[in-house]
Amino acid sequence: MARSDDVESHVTNPDLIAKRRGQIVDAAVSLFSKQGYSRTSVQQISKQAGVSIGLIYQYFGDKDDILFLALKLVLETYERDIPPQLVGKENPLDRLAAALRAYCTVVDSLREATVLAYRATRSLPPHRRVYIENAETRTNQVFRDVLEECVQKGLMKAPNLELLTYQFVHFAHAWALKRWAFSGRYDLDTYIAEGTRLLIEPFLTPAGAEQWAQHRQEYNMLSAGAS
Repeated sequence: MARSDDVESHVTNPDLIAKRRGQIVDAAVSLFSKQGYSRTSVQQISKQAGVSIGLIYQYFGDKDDILFLALKLVLETYERDIPPQLVGKENPLDRLAAALRAYCTVVDSLREATVLAYRATRSLPPHRRVYIENAETRTNQVFRDVLEECVQKGLMKAPNLELLTYQFVHFAHAWALKRWAFSGRYDLDTYIAEGTRLLIEPFLTPAGAEQWAQHRQEYNMLSAGAS
């Protein structure tokens, strides 16, 4: 019996495991988000995914396995997609703005799964809940590290880096969690732009404000060129 991501599978082909699990997890996320984890059955997941119940049990031991991999997927996507967006940016303020944009963009692509992570993490057994919490902490460290660099270089003043870090995280998550409130008022780009004003500009030092003005000018030029 093969093991992948701490979830047992009777199938040993890694490509087939990835394909089938992706198909099943996508179906489960949709159902879990709409009707809740406890009220969703494996039978409903099989119907949504277009596969037999028996096939599901070839790739997962139980419904808990499906939830775990769904939440793990969200955090792995954060860890994979956010850091590359900071590469090549020398100014920490540029990296901070890029991190917020990248985080919000990933949340936008995984809105249902992001909502699910808030609702259902407590349904996991303790050892898996700790795994998910640790993975989230690693993702959040991206913001913490860049914020700390901004403070050390005299570009920002932040009396509490821990709380400010989570303000960035919660802002990104809110794009999914409060979609009902924001969807008619903001598109993603506008939402991100407002977030940078709320979360970065009030904490800038005079030196930081000067560099931030340059960042805004360069960003506006890039936006104009793209249009």
